[in-house]
Amino acid sequence: MMRAVVVHAPRDLRIEQIAAAAPGPGEVCVRLAAGGICGSDLHYYQDGGFGTVRIKEPMILGHEAAGTVSALGEGVATLKVGDKVAINPSKPCGHCRFCIEGHREQCLDMRFFGSAMRFPHMQGIFRDEMVVDAAQACPVGPDTPLEEAAFAEPLSVALHAVTQAGSLIGKRVLVTGSGTIGCLVAIAARHAGAREIVGTDISDPALAMAKKVAADRTLNVASDPQALSVFAAEKGYFDVAFECTGNGRVLAGLPEVVRPRGTIILIGLGGESTLLASQLVTKEIGLFGSFRFDAEFSWAADLLARRAVDVRPLLTASFPLDRAVDAFELAGDRAHAMKVQLSFVK
Repeated sequence: MMRAVVVHAPRDLRIEQIAAAAPGPGEVCVRLAAGGICGSDLHYYQDGGFGTVRIKEPMILGHEAAGTVSALGEGVATLKVGDKVAINPSKPCGHCRFCIEGHREQCLDMRFFGSAMRFPHMQGIFRDEMVVDAAQACPVGPDTPLEEAAFAEPLSVALHAVTQAGSLIGKRVLVTGSGTIGCLVAIAARHAGAREIVGTDISDPALAMAKKVAADRTLNVASDPQALSVFAAEKGYFDVAFECTGNGRVLAGLPEVVRPRGTIILIGLGGESTLLASQLVTKEIGLFGSFRFDAEFSWAADLLARRAVDVRPLLTASFPLDRAVDAFELAGDRAHAMKVQLSFVK
């Protein structure tokens, strides 16, 4: 038996004993060390889901985690017991038309850990041990702290968004929303060669973190709602804008500050927005969505292993598993937390 973090209903989070499993052919068992609490985990904990996605049965939360390989299934030759790995929570089917075309993040039968999008739900990673396909266990090297390796999933989201924008070398970049994903997008944009990065938010602590990790300038659009207006002169200032808030009003204002033939990348999931099509047409602005990731996961693991990007400032706190409720409460407090993790080390 082992421990797992199970959500039953809004604000009903329990540490339960579940049966351990042995790896089958092509699988490995990973002993978890660190797991990051994501925005979707918070939605399940606080509200029982988001939009039409609701919890219909008890579900183990978590899709950001790293640990150590503790057992190998038959036929696994790419890993060995003791290897440190980040766990890729995505398991595309591999045979639908999008998988065949190389766009596996759009898989028609995606299985993603810790998700109520399908029923029975896909149980998550927040447990002492997790059996996964060997291909989902991405090595990070013996010297990588596992709390840093657990950032591989959200960093993959940021890297996927940055690749959607094309080359950022020498570009002026706007990142709206300076939560964990916004800060990671800023880090990824800096790594990709951005010349200047401006971050916005309504929280001063979030903006301070954005500036610490990558942003050249930050703007509080709550205290100064017109803060971005200066960037609208001469048809717009920014080459690329990454929208991470999911706020329709924020998106509606972006064509004003993006220059002709610039690009807007939508990452945040939120409500509907009204965009002036004439602005997109006359300024020839490209508008793209960015959803999850695919090959970027191994790229993220490599960057973290080499510490080519530094995510350490984003880790606010780590809680032992028996204090999971405290961890989720802090993770939901944007004034005091960026990324909160659970520690599975006994």
